[in-house]
Amino acid sequence: MRAVNERHGDDHGANLSKLRAIAKRLKQQHPLALELWATGRTDARLLALLVARPKAFDEAELDAMLREARAPKVLDWLTNYVVKQSPHAEALRLAWLGDADPVVAAASWALTSHRVVKSPDGLDLPGLLDTIEAELADAPGRLQWEMNTCLAHIGIAHPEHRARAIAIGERLRVLEDYPTPPNCTSPYAPAWIAEMVRRQEA
Repeated sequence: MRAVNERHGDDHGANLSKLRAIAKRLKQQHPLALELWATGRTDARLLALLVARPKAFDEAELDAMLREARAPKVLDWLTNYVVKQSPHAEALRLAWLGDADPVVAAASWALTSHRVVKSPDGLDLPGLLDTIEAELADAPGRLQWEMNTCLAHIGIAHPEHRARAIAIGERLRVLEDYPTPPNCTSPYAPAWIAEMVRRQEA
């Protein structure tokens, strides 16, 4: 299990299904979550994120946690299970956008994708597409992935911007050759958009 996880940059051998079962049994225990996080261990931090109370963290705590977390799965769970559920999500999205650390900036783009789909009012979608068009091709790995995800979600959720989103994807060709298992959707934005729109219209 550890060997499989290490191929994805995660330094642990925990079975995530079993970890979720432990968290379900423990339920929400914020003081325990803080203790688990403080160990610095990836497996302990994953469990911490499952039993933490997102609204109990202040903005500075979440910023510090993101900056010290480096395991991809910890970053994913921290952003999706904690920051997105926090009252500080929008403030952090804005604070992290354009951060010099590409991992921090990537979290901002993940939060932006969430807003593109769930609460787009107030977002400058043409401006986001301008930034993606200018920066996507040369962005480092994790940041590129999250910017590409945002590009796809704009194209999927907002028909008025779909043609431009597809055109940007076709011109930049980011993740065009990404190995995609059978029955999975390619992360190549034009293919991703086309497949999801097809499903919506089916």
